[in-house]
Amino acid sequence: MLNKIIGGCAFGAVLLSPLATAQAQTFAGGANIGTPGVGVQVSAQANEMLVIRGAVDGLSFGRNETYSDVRYEGDAKLLTGGLFADLHPGGGAFLLSGGAYFGKRKLELVGRPTGNVEIGDVTYTPAQVGQLNGEAKLSKVQPFLGVGYDNTFTGDRSWGFRALVGVAFSKKPDVELTASGGTLSTNAAFLAELAEEEAEVREDAKDFRYFPVVQLGITRRF
Repeated sequence: MLNKIIGGCAFGAVLLSPLATAQAQTFAGGANIGTPGVGVQVSAQANEMLVIRGAVDGLSFGRNETYSDVRYEGDAKLLTGGLFADLHPGGGAFLLSGGAYFGKRKLELVGRPTGNVEIGDVTYTPAQVGQLNGEAKLSKVQPFLGVGYDNTFTGDRSWGFRALVGVAFSKKPDVELTASGGTLSTNAAFLAELAEEEAEVREDAKDFRYFPVVQLGITRRF
């Protein structure tokens, strides 16, 4: 998947190559770090007010969460590509950015109750529950809006700096929850309560529809 995303960004840069015929150094590459992960980008200046930008970002980290009174150990996995249009009013470094991320943003969950827990509307012992395994996934395509600063194409310097703050928008997270290793893991009544628990986790996770984007980076024109 990563190769496809990088290839897509490179292909986009080739399609934008006619933009560079009228002036020198209208292309740039860069490196970023922020909430989307660690990544790279390519950008092309269409005119003094508009820059088209493609990016690839990835990150994996641990994140523990409590949903419906059950404590889960979480492993967040992010791998996204993106295509954006950055509008620079007046041709300065300040920008308004719009576009979309596409790819994977998900949280894998493992819950191992150590005491009695309520699943759905029924209380169960740890031995009855066993291990709870879950996954919460954001939409594969996430529209983005943001503001920032990018002096890549201002002045005659080769190196530039960029900062970006915004929000990527997803549908309500898609949540799946299963149980294993418990005495009731395959019991029909327990599975019905687990389905109710899954719906409660989905409701608790709905705020993750709004993924905050805070990013810093350096760029170089070529």
